[in-house]
Amino acid sequence: MIIWINGAFGAGKTQTAFELHRRIENSFVYDPENLGLFISKNIPSSIKDKGDFQDYEVWRELNFSLIKYIEEKYKGVLIIPMTIVNPKYFNEIIGSLQNHGVIVKHYALMASKATLLKRLKSRGDGADSWGAQQIDRCLEGLSNEVFQSHLNTESMSIDDVVEKIAFLSDIKLLPDDMSRFDKKLYRIKTQLKHVRLFAWRL
Repeated sequence: MIIWINGAFGAGKTQTAFELHRRIENSFVYDPENLGLFISKNIPSSIKDKGDFQDYEVWRELNFSLIKYIEEKYKGVLIIPMTIVNPKYFNEIIGSLQNHGVIVKHYALMASKATLLKRLKSRGDGADSWGAQQIDRCLEGLSNEVFQSHLNTESMSIDDVVEKIAFLSDIKLLPDDMSRFDKKLYRIKTQLKHVRLFAWRL
């Protein structure tokens, strides 16, 4: 099974993914963005003609193939936190996986623009950051019914979101025996580990 966590920047995808990973036995977090970074470093600058690596067909093809390979070989739950708001790209990856018989539980984490900006600010991204500038585009795109299921996270904590996703996916979570201090430290480390020091594009 694949749990795909979608949402605008600041929606809490990464924290949710790693909390799920912590509490789901035999789980693995896969980051499609890494292939975008690989592409940006391994194609000549003269043919870098896209503003966002998702616009490269090869990014979508490679992610579909690699995700399908891992899902076939790995005996566990694959957790994928990734923003995709273009229905065509969604269908090329997630739709294609489903057409090949792969169970994909997709969840779009939704919140107001004000809340997303507040969350971005809490992690050091200002209102002029690239992620903040994408909020309107993301919210508009994710409103499309193709991006069901929508989870309104406006008043939900990360723990609430994790519990909800597990319930909807019919997955039993491991007991949450981590102390509040250790959990806060774990989430800070997760955040720092996944900070991108550059714009999310080529």
